[in-house]
Amino acid sequence: MQAGIIGLGLIGGSMGLALRETKMFKTILGYDINPLHNQQALSLGLVDECIELKDIQECDVIFLAIPLDGVITTLQTFDNISPHTTIIDLGGAKEKIALSVPSNIRKNFIGAHPMSGTEFFGPKAALKDLFKNKIIILTDIQDSGEFQVAYAKEIFVSIGMQIIKMDSKEHDWHIALISHLPHIISYALANAVLSQEDPQTILALIGGGFKDMSRISKSSPIMWKDIFKQNKENVLKSLEIFKKEIMLGKKLIEEEKWEDLKAWMAKANTLQNFM
Repeated sequence: MQAGIIGLGLIGGSMGLALRETKMFKTILGYDINPLHNQQALSLGLVDECIELKDIQECDVIFLAIPLDGVITTLQTFDNISPHTTIIDLGGAKEKIALSVPSNIRKNFIGAHPMSGTEFFGPKAALKDLFKNKIIILTDIQDSGEFQVAYAKEIFVSIGMQIIKMDSKEHDWHIALISHLPHIISYALANAVLSQEDPQTILALIGGGFKDMSRISKSSPIMWKDIFKQNKENVLKSLEIFKKEIMLGKKLIEEEKWEDLKAWMAKANTLQNFM
């Protein structure tokens, strides 16, 4: 069996390392639009060989680990797909991609979102155990082929993931709140400090709180631009909810309602009871 990975950054590279551990595949092939990434992926052992994009179509399973607009474009080029091939999209927003899948390969297609990652990107960021004991969300699998669903589940279980099924619309709303919103807040927090006259002096004073909240502002702007674009409505809705809460906190401070502010913060403390 051959696995093909399109996109050899954090997610694609980590998938290559994870698949190698399973010994399910004789060969792991890769492709990245960036020639340097291909060289790094080979030297780091993320894949066995880098080939042309058109040749990836001959693999038994194809993973798409590229920015979301690229996923849509790439799916349109798949014109030589076997009925038994499994195509797995690993992107962070699902509905627009699901709607874009050509009808002739819809049974081949699996929408999957691994709830794992770091703030780093590129082949050098790849980690062998990135997916171990993490959740993988499979979306709209009622539209996928029975063989492809079973095969995808087998692969994800073999690399140590826990499977949750969800429709793509529901996925995009939930993920907007717990992933997309925190990222845009982190970008905003970083830019708020950088916009000050002397950010270096301010940053010399930072402690754990700022580091924790700003960590994911190091994430790939290319990848996150596509996520915000494809999940625009849900991201904007989540920002309105956040804006309502931040304005409430501001109002309580302005009006010196300290007990109400304490109660507002105490309510936030209860979130940890659900995690």
